[in-house]
Amino acid sequence: MSDPEQIPLFDLFSTPAPPPSVDLDRIPTSAKIPIPPGTYADLETLGHHCRQCQRCELGETRIHAVVGRGNPKAPIMIVGEGPGQHEDEAGQPFVGRSGQLLEKILAAVNIDSQQDVYISNIVKCRPPGNRTPTATEMDACRPYLLEQIRLVDPKIILLTGASSVRGLIGDKRGITKIRGQWLEWENRLCMPIFHPAYLLRNASREQGSPKWLMWQDIQTVRAKLDEIRQVPPNAQ
Repeated sequence: MSDPEQIPLFDLFSTPAPPPSVDLDRIPTSAKIPIPPGTYADLETLGHHCRQCQRCELGETRIHAVVGRGNPKAPIMIVGEGPGQHEDEAGQPFVGRSGQLLEKILAAVNIDSQQDVYISNIVKCRPPGNRTPTATEMDACRPYLLEQIRLVDPKIILLTGASSVRGLIGDKRGITKIRGQWLEWENRLCMPIFHPAYLLRNASREQGSPKWLMWQDIQTVRAKLDEIRQVPPNAQ
């Protein structure tokens, strides 16, 4: 006979049920409906809601909602601002020229984009003309990102560009002032970095240039990843 006071071991690891006050059917259609932590059991369910979302006006002009890609249990999450034209057409984040450069940057320090990284955006739908997302649009979409962070549970979050920093952690400082710095948010390590699109507009590789600074930053990220994994130096 089991002990009535004993807590079943597997109950400790069960997925929390959606809060009873949340109307799941209305989440994709109204920004007034909250998305509390624990609403989604997995990324697939979250993605289904994102792809039918109309929580802001961006849902009216998109081709595809761009939810995320990569390892759903990656140690690093990269957060962009929002989809561009190529991403809107493909339904995947960072697949245009910026994405190709990002892949090269990661590969340069042996960060595997398929295993080590999950990529998402502050907003999941392309702002018309690739403009900066408005505060209202970011507020409507942020709960999806927060749930992605909870589900992936990354050890490191890279925020590409000032809008990503402002959209997630609320820091309004310019990216040139805070790039390369470790910021703690919700007990997670975050680092603001230049957006790859900015690097494409600044071709110089001289010391102090954006590309040179990015190289310093991504090496710092690699070192922190090794520290988290307790990989000895020179063992890459």
